[in-house]
Amino acid sequence: MSPLKRKLNLSMFSIFVATALFPVPFARGQKPAEILPAPLPAQIYTSKKVFISNAGGDSNYLYSGGPERLYNQFYSALQSWGRYQLVASPGESELVLALSFSNPFTGDNSQSGNGFTRPVAGRSVSDPQFRLTIIDPGTRVTLWTFTEHVQVAQLQGNRDKNFDQALATLVNDLKNVSGQPAARAGFN
Repeated sequence: MSPLKRKLNLSMFSIFVATALFPVPFARGQKPAEILPAPLPAQIYTSKKVFISNAGGDSNYLYSGGPERLYNQFYSALQSWGRYQLVASPGESELVLALSFSNPFTGDNSQSGNGFTRPVAGRSVSDPQFRLTIIDPGTRVTLWTFTEHVQVAQLQGNRDKNFDQALATLVNDLKNVSGQPAARAGFN
């Protein structure tokens, strides 16, 4: 094969490859299909009677008010909201709201000089968090779960303020999901 013919074949091949790959950058730039929100479990926004369960958890000695503070404040917040009738037993309820506190300890991440974080052995970091699990009392199926992290603070007053803020966020999460369900696009 002559050098001219080889160059021509190579050019033709290059043009073919470039033409075949031309749409690839444009295909990546296309918007993905819109994902519609999944339906919420109907019990969450139709139920009227709820039982609040103190599902316990880790010791919360870092906060004033004792171990029942989370339960008492959450109960009070739901009472003042007025959306649900709070009942005395799970048998009377249409939903069970299981509330718990955990404070897992994880490895401490320290900044190194280059901006990356690396775990440090022998030290731990506290990650206090509230968990609210919505349960269907008839089937005992978990319908929804929320986790709210409590920002860590050194001073007692700041820890208590962060506790209150995380609890308010948890109540707002419940309010958002138990409000009117999102409008669903019609399926024909």
